[in-house]
Amino acid sequence: MATVLITGANRGIGLEFARQYLADNWQVVACCRDPDQADELRALADDEHRLQVERVDVTDHAQIDALAGRFREPIDVLLNNAGIIGPIPIPAHIGKQHFGSLDYDLWERVLRTNTFGPIKMAEAFLPQVEASEQKKIVSLSSSLGSIAERDTPAYAYATSKTALNKAMTLLAASLRDRDVIVTVVCPGYVKTRMDFGTANVEIPDSVAGLRRLIAGFTLADSGTFTRYNGERIPW
Repeated sequence: MATVLITGANRGIGLEFARQYLADNWQVVACCRDPDQADELRALADDEHRLQVERVDVTDHAQIDALAGRFREPIDVLLNNAGIIGPIPIPAHIGKQHFGSLDYDLWERVLRTNTFGPIKMAEAFLPQVEASEQKKIVSLSSSLGSIAERDTPAYAYATSKTALNKAMTLLAASLRDRDVIVTVVCPGYVKTRMDFGTANVEIPDSVAGLRRLIAGFTLADSGTFTRYNGERIPW
């Protein structure tokens, strides 16, 4: 049975990843900051005990190391889904990410979550990924992180995803000779809490597309940036 570890699995895209992988008979390690409040996630548990819910805040590196130290089973797919854009609702707070009114403390929190978190997860869980059959590290990014494709001036969020993209291309090169596949994917403009009200992709459709991509990734795809529908995104 294949195993996926998902960060930010208590709501939205992460929760749907957990739901779909469980339905496909995977072992799911679902991580979130507060499992006691993750009622929808815990409701996915079944009699086969294929769901394991763990407390992980990706900005807490000691917490990540502690879980990695306890979890020795192979991980086929390390799925870095956890991410933030900033305070919710977004329209009321987006000015904090505009030049002239930048909130640098917010910018730092976004970077710690969206950029440092996935890299730390990869460092901590690399032995478990290497021990698996599929050997995949997949991080959710955004087209806002593409310098070539988008120039939306959400400074904190956009730069955190650009930095994530670059970090993962470096990681892909570092791990290629160890047969570890490292990719970055974009879920599309999905109807989640991070939506400005104009999103056009349903969560189940995005996750189904991403899962098809992940299943098909080979070492030849390592270092690539791909939208949920299979389109390659310019860096």
